[in-house]
Amino acid sequence: MNPIVIIPARMASSRLPGKPLADIAGRPMIAHVLERALAAGIGPVAVAVCDAAVAEAVKKAGGMPVMTDPDLPSGSDRVWQALERIDPAGQHDIVINLQGDLPEVRPDILHKVLQPLDDAQVDIATLVAPVRDAAEAAAESVVKVACAFDSGADIARALYFSRMAIPWGPGPLWHHVGIYAYRRPALQRFVSTPESPLEQRERLEQLRALETGMRIGCARIAQAPFGVDTPADLERVRATARQATCALT
Repeated sequence: MNPIVIIPARMASSRLPGKPLADIAGRPMIAHVLERALAAGIGPVAVAVCDAAVAEAVKKAGGMPVMTDPDLPSGSDRVWQALERIDPAGQHDIVINLQGDLPEVRPDILHKVLQPLDDAQVDIATLVAPVRDAAEAAAESVVKVACAFDSGADIARALYFSRMAIPWGPGPLWHHVGIYAYRRPALQRFVSTPESPLEQRERLEQLRALETGMRIGCARIAQAPFGVDTPADLERVRATARQATCALT
C-alpha cells in the first residue's frame, strides 16, 4: 500500500459556519487535525479546501492545501478532486478521507482504518466503536452499522448503515466513525456514481457504495473520536484543550 491522507475542509457548515478556522487553544481546528494526521506517519497529508482563508491557515500550520471546486456536492468529491490534482500519475493507491472536524482524533486509528484492506475483496475500509448507552443508540446523529465480529476478530463486513439502532435484538451496537480508507479505483467509482435511493432516504452516502455492490470492511476501535458539529461541541473541545494546557503548566 502507498497511502495518502486527504482532509476535506470548507467554511460553509450549516450548523457551525467557519468550522475549520474555529479557534481551539490558540490555533484553528484544521491545524489540530492536520497535526494529528502528520503524527500518524502514514504518508503525505493534504487538505482539500475551497476557501482562501482555510488554505492560508493550512500553509501557516505547515500543511499542503489543495484548492478544489466550491460547488462539489460532498467531502468525498473534494477528496477525489484533490487527489487527482496532486497525484495525477496515480502513485497513491489508497486514500484516507479524514474529516476536518475531528481535532481530538488519535493518530493510531489512521493505521487501524487500513487493516480491512488487507483483504483484497474489500473496496472501502472504515471504523466502528461500541455504542455506549441507550441515548447514543437512539440519536439520529449517530450512524449505526449492521456488522458482526467473530470471536476475537477486529474486522467485520458492513452490511448496512442507518440512523436507527440496528440490528434488532440483544447484542452490541456499533457506532460508525466517519473515517474512510478507499482503494483508489473504488473512490473513483463512488464519486462517478449517482446518489442511490437508500442514500437519499437515510442521508448517508456510504449506502451508495453498498447499493452499487462495493464491499466495506469495518475495523473496531474502543471509542469514537469526538466530532465538532455544533457550537456546543466546539465549547466542549475548547474546555478539554484548556484542561490539557493547565495539566502541562
